[in-house]
Amino acid sequence: METRRTPLHAEHEALGAQFTDFAGWRMPLRYDSELAEHHAVRTSAGLFDLTHMGEIVLTGPQAGAALDHALVGHASAIGVGRARYTMICQADGGVIDDLIVYRTGDQEYLVVANASNAAVVFDALKERAEGFDTTVEDKSTDYALLAVQGPKAVAILEGLTETDLSKVKYYASYPTEVAGKPALLARTGYTGEDGFELFLAPADAPHVWQALLEAGKPHDLKPAGLGCRDTLRLEAGMPLYGNELSTSRTPYHANLGRVVKLDKPGDFVGREPLAKVAEAGVEAKLVGLKTESRRAPRHGYAVLDVDGTAIGEVTSGALSPTLGYSVAMAYVPPAHAEPGTKLSVDVRGRQEPVEVVALPFYKRNS
Repeated sequence: METRRTPLHAEHEALGAQFTDFAGWRMPLRYDSELAEHHAVRTSAGLFDLTHMGEIVLTGPQAGAALDHALVGHASAIGVGRARYTMICQADGGVIDDLIVYRTGDQEYLVVANASNAAVVFDALKERAEGFDTTVEDKSTDYALLAVQGPKAVAILEGLTETDLSKVKYYASYPTEVAGKPALLARTGYTGEDGFELFLAPADAPHVWQALLEAGKPHDLKPAGLGCRDTLRLEAGMPLYGNELSTSRTPYHANLGRVVKLDKPGDFVGREPLAKVAEAGVEAKLVGLKTESRRAPRHGYAVLDVDGTAIGEVTSGALSPTLGYSVAMAYVPPAHAEPGTKLSVDVRGRQEPVEVVALPFYKRNS
């Protein structure tokens, strides 16, 4: 299967991007250095191409009811113009994907799925919407998706749109124009910083990308790739599908039971198993780990108790550019999940001391 390229591929090449193949897409991994791009997002702003994400649109009188049945969240309760983080689970409660659902009209919803799961999510939504008066369409090729993330995001974007960004709420979306092109502007992101995501027609993406780079020059905006995106979301304690989230774990394992709306009207896929987990608790819980060392625990490394017995596994880990020490997320038994608990990680045959800490590792000053 041929690797797909975003409408911004030529822009990335012109900027000297190093590419990586990700979920069937050729995506920029870094332009300058992952460290410089990471710090730019924390101190000024970064510009990301996220066109590889999947967009699925549900329309019709029962679009909300269909999503209520298909997802763990209460989609029909989302106000028009607002968005919500949620998940789609298997019948046994395992997570198929985590999603953002935007209600873009009274009878219209935009579901954004991770690139690696877009086809699976579309198929599941199509199947679960049978019997409801709604149409489910994969609109991924109709959208390019850009993100401006960081404390200078408002200053950079405000000169390119007539929308009053000071009134744009978190997890809300607004049809508008950016650099003279139609866009759905949303105050969402995956970095732990304030910022915006822009849904655009693919043909308009290069123009808007260039306009943002130009507007960002006085604010030290940097184009940013997938490499720093991973360390940014890790510092912010945000789960990644395939690492913290998978079909073998429920939302409760990842401390995300809040997205499961057991009290919403009607039944939904996975409801009974999830209700049982909510009542009985989990056998493994996602925690944060920190070490004063620069030797980072990595995905798949064993977590050990004080006796050196393996009790869990690291899901993500890296040297934190912002904090200056290594951090990781891992699944451990609840008995070892209290902040302050001393454990260790097997880092290539050497036991590296770690301490359980509360997530997130980093939280911006709001």
